[in-house]
Amino acid sequence: MSNSILSYVGWTFLPNLITGWIQSIYYSITIRAGDPKPQPGTPRYIKHRQRIHIAVIVIYLLYTIYEADYWVRQEGSFYQDLDLPVDVDEKKIKARFRRLAAIYHPDKAVNPEEHANAEIYFVKLKSAQDTLTDATKRFAYERFGPDVLKWQHVSSIRDYILVGLQTVAPMYGGSIAFMILLSLFGYLQWGRYWRYLIFACLAVVEYHTLTRPYWSPILTKVLNPFFKNFTSHPPILPFQFLALAHKATFTFFIALGQLSPLFAPQERPTSASGPAFDEQHLQRLEQLAQSTEIETQRLLALEMAPLVGDGVGQNDMKGRVKEWLVQNTIRADPEVRDAMGRAMAKRRVGAPAGARPIAT
Repeated sequence: MSNSILSYVGWTFLPNLITGWIQSIYYSITIRAGDPKPQPGTPRYIKHRQRIHIAVIVIYLLYTIYEADYWVRQEGSFYQDLDLPVDVDEKKIKARFRRLAAIYHPDKAVNPEEHANAEIYFVKLKSAQDTLTDATKRFAYERFGPDVLKWQHVSSIRDYILVGLQTVAPMYGGSIAFMILLSLFGYLQWGRYWRYLIFACLAVVEYHTLTRPYWSPILTKVLNPFFKNFTSHPPILPFQFLALAHKATFTFFIALGQLSPLFAPQERPTSASGPAFDEQHLQRLEQLAQSTEIETQRLLALEMAPLVGDGVGQNDMKGRVKEWLVQNTIRADPEVRDAMGRAMAKRRVGAPAGARPIAT
């Protein structure tokens, strides 16, 4: 339980912390000394951070699943205690127990400390033998784990299934209620469909695994053959498979919550459009026109000084200066072009931004 808590707590700060470290190292390697680095808030910096953050979350997700599998293997199973395959029959189980009991019997311990340890180990072997040689208990153990040894007033497979379903039902009910509550408050909106679909698939797989007299095909045809042929990983029992499925599902939900800000569509601020925004642009356009007029008068005064008394030359110079100011000052300004485009769009439906008016 403590390892699970630490794992979930790690999701709150480790991905962001590691992302910052990797991004700093990435810039120190790829950018030469003296060259400017992308600053926080710039498009390039944000793009790099998003890609690194996605990679960190995916890697941490895989590591969390590997960690859960490691602790499942550390806890072991009755088959591993007796060093037997999962398809062993009752006769071989009893023979194996007799052989181990002859080696690890507490009476063979030479001192009190070894006697206590041997007694604990012998009781563990005896529990494994008693459980696996009883068909009903073996069925329950493979699906619900060693907790079935603590269950009382159960004698048949049906009793074990009913008690087992009662133990997992609160987890599903509480999880569904929690997700619905978060959705009502505006959380978990992005990827909501996939959360409910994956959770429903998990429930179907678990119900099938717990109630069928045979093991899930996921174990018998995919996972355990792969482990046997390509790794030294011991076979996974149904209750271990379900424990890993729970861990992987909820960890995936956490990862999905951290990835949602990176993929969810960003809402554009409403203040960037509407009458207030157009009024601000018109005011800035008016100020620009006034400053341009003042600059025009000053330039005209300077350029017209040599042409005092020459009416034709003055008119020609005024026309050229005016055309230059209009082309290079007013029309080249982005805000002016944007305002003109919106004004034309209001007059002509479907006109692109910055379009010229229709000649009449």
